[in-house]
Amino acid sequence: MKTLLLIDANSLIYRCFFALPPFTTKEGKASGALYGLSTVLMKIFREQSFDFVIAFFDRPEPTFREKIYKEYKAHRPPTPNELIEQIKEAHELFNQFGIKTFEAPSFEADDLIGTAVEKFKNLPDLKIIIFTGDLDTLQLIDNHKITVETFKKGVSNITIYNEEAVKNRFGILPEQIIDYKGLVGDPSDNIPGVKGIGPKTAASIIQKYGSLENFLETGDKEKSYLKIFENKEIARLSKNLATIRRDAPLEITNLDELKYQKPPTEKLAVYLEKLGFKSLVDRMNKLF
Repeated sequence: MKTLLLIDANSLIYRCFFALPPFTTKEGKASGALYGLSTVLMKIFREQSFDFVIAFFDRPEPTFREKIYKEYKAHRPPTPNELIEQIKEAHELFNQFGIKTFEAPSFEADDLIGTAVEKFKNLPDLKIIIFTGDLDTLQLIDNHKITVETFKKGVSNITIYNEEAVKNRFGILPEQIIDYKGLVGDPSDNIPGVKGIGPKTAASIIQKYGSLENFLETGDKEKSYLKIFENKEIARLSKNLATIRRDAPLEITNLDELKYQKPPTEKLAVYLEKLGFKSLVDRMNKLF
C-alpha cells in the first residue's frame, strides 16, 4: 500500500514557534520555528516512508469564514513579525526538503487538505496521513484509510488518531466532530457554539441523535433542547465554520504530481548551515 502525506504547514510552524526558544541566524533573522520544523520533518521521515507528499499553507488574506463571521479568529493577537518572516521562509525550507507546497486565496490549509482527501481517498491501495499541529482535521478521519498525526506535547511526542482514538477522546465519530463543535464551539478559532453546553452534554446529544439537525428535529424531550433551539442559528453557524471544505481550488490533477523524492543532501546541507542549523546536518546525512 502506498502512502500520501498531507502537511498542515502553518499549524506546524505556529506550534514550533511557541514551543522553542527564539533562535536567530548569523544575520539576526528569527529561525526558531524553522529549526523546529526541520527537526519535525526529519523525525517523520526517519520513522515513516511516504510515496507522495505535499504541504499546504494558509494565505494572509481574509478567508470565506471571516466573511460569514467577522469574529472568526478575531481574538488572536497579531502575528509577530518574526513569525511572519519564518512562515515566508518555510516555503523554501519545504522546497529544500523536496516537498511541494500549495495555497489558495480565501481558503485555509485545512480546506486544501480536505479537498485533497476528497480527491484521492477512493484510490485503491492508498493510505492518507494528515500531519498537523492541531485537531481541526480529525473530522476527515476514515478508520485506518485516513489518519491524523499531531503532537501530544511540545514538538517531539507524536500521537496518532484513527476512528477509535477519536471515539475514545470525544465519544463520537470523526464525521460528527462538526456537530459537536456546533454545540460546544471552538475557543481556539473563536467559534461560539451554544453558551452553557459543555463537552459532556454535546457528546451525549450527538451519540443519541447523530447530528445537530436530527436533534433540532426530534430532541424536544431533552432537558437541553430549549436552550439549543433558541440558539439554533448560532449552533448552525458554528457547525458551518467548523466544517472543512472539500471543494477548494486545488490545481492537482494526478497523484504522481506529488511523488516524493529524497532531496539532494549537499544542497540541503548548505541551506541548513545557512540557517545556522549545523547540528541538523549530521542528522540529515544519516536520514537521506
